[in-house]
Amino acid sequence: MGETHLWLIRHAPVDGPRGVIHAPDAPADLSDAAAFAALQARLPPHAVAICSPARRTRETAARLGLTATEDDAFREQDFGDWTGRRHSEIEAELGAAYRAFWNSPGTNRPPGGESFADQIARARAGLARLPAGDVVLVVHSGTTRAILAIALELAPELALRFIIDPLSLTRIDRLADAWRVVAVNGCE
Repeated sequence: MGETHLWLIRHAPVDGPRGVIHAPDAPADLSDAAAFAALQARLPPHAVAICSPARRTRETAARLGLTATEDDAFREQDFGDWTGRRHSEIEAELGAAYRAFWNSPGTNRPPGGESFADQIARARAGLARLPAGDVVLVVHSGTTRAILAIALELAPELALRFIIDPLSLTRIDRLADAWRVVAVNGCE
């Protein structure tokens, strides 16, 4: 198999309140025309385009002029019972149990959800199906961190140290027997 050049785009900001663990149906704020134009100009023509099934990634891909195929392997980490709730509300309700989750966020699972390590495994399966050539993935910050964990062979907790901004571009190449990280969190 030839090289795969991954163009990982984090979706546009969520059009909703801050401090919430947003559900998959949360919409994207598509109002920053300059950011979309700058990002679109950097993408390779004729690339395969894939997005997570979340509304915000689908909307971001469409705004970039991409016809993206949805792939569940690249969805955001599932926070289970915490989805749709404010972090402050969960902490007030659960106290020490909520804080304990964040002591090992790479391997702990929220109630009814999955760990970041689970997300890494899911992303690894999705990457194995990707073709050679240019592939644009319109995904989430967690998905980008998961792919960085795979490429750099990082423990989940270490990969969570990356900041991935909305509408940023991360470039990673899958080579025959290795990975090459070209850029992380690039913005215009």
